[in-house]
Amino acid sequence: MADAIVFEDFFPAMVDKLGAEGFMKELCNGFRLLMDGEKGMITFESLKRNLALLGLQDMDDDEVVCMLREGDLNGDGGLDEMDFCTLMFRLSPALMKSSKNLLEEALVTEM
Repeated sequence: MADAIVFEDFFPAMVDKLGAEGFMKELCNGFRLLMDGEKGMITFESLKRNLALLGLQDMDDDEVVCMLREGDLNGDGGLDEMDFCTLMFRLSPALMKSSKNLLEEALVTEM
């Protein structure tokens, strides 16, 4: 069996390919894919409904709740776009190390 791609190793490759702005757009697309359209955030129900898209269909309810709690920085019970992007960066140690460079590149692009 081929070795699986380690989650945190995939994001830096995406950044290299897409650049900081392109990578952030892809994260936002991922958020929109998982979010509850009416609430504008990723909720327990929307995450549970979309687990198969992530290859996580075998997660039980407690694990889904833990995942939401881990990323819910503002305590509103779900993940807004900022919570989601922050969680994705936290899950990738390589991105955490290079996040300053990504932020600077995104800011330069905006100006």
